[in-house]
Amino acid sequence: MQEQETAIINEAKATLKYARISSRKVKIVADLIRGKDVDEALAILKFTPKASSETIEKLLKSAIANAENNHDMKHENLYIAEIYANQGPTLKRIRPAAKGSAVRIRKRTSHITICLKERD
Repeated sequence: MQEQETAIINEAKATLKYARISSRKVKIVADLIRGKDVDEALAILKFTPKASSETIEKLLKSAIANAENNHDMKHENLYIAEIYANQGPTLKRIRPAAKGSAVRIRKRTSHITICLKERD
């Protein structure tokens, strides 16, 4: 019998649920920073003129704080291993339209998750 080594992989996560922005808009910015070092990702987010960049920047800072305080990881070695945005529940609203009819407005939400790992 061979002994199997269980590798303990430290990863820090931060999740934002019910963000009032569509996941489609978040994914555009998420693709820019996936796999990048933390400091480089923060710089990219600071200068990206998209609606979701502020939200993702705040979430990334939270993930960094989780990594440093809860998992004893070094800030210099951190990189974004995973980042994804899933669709949350849609808020349905109604707006009056022509001839007494109504049009449904869909206000989309998203759940955003960031996973940080340390480089060797």
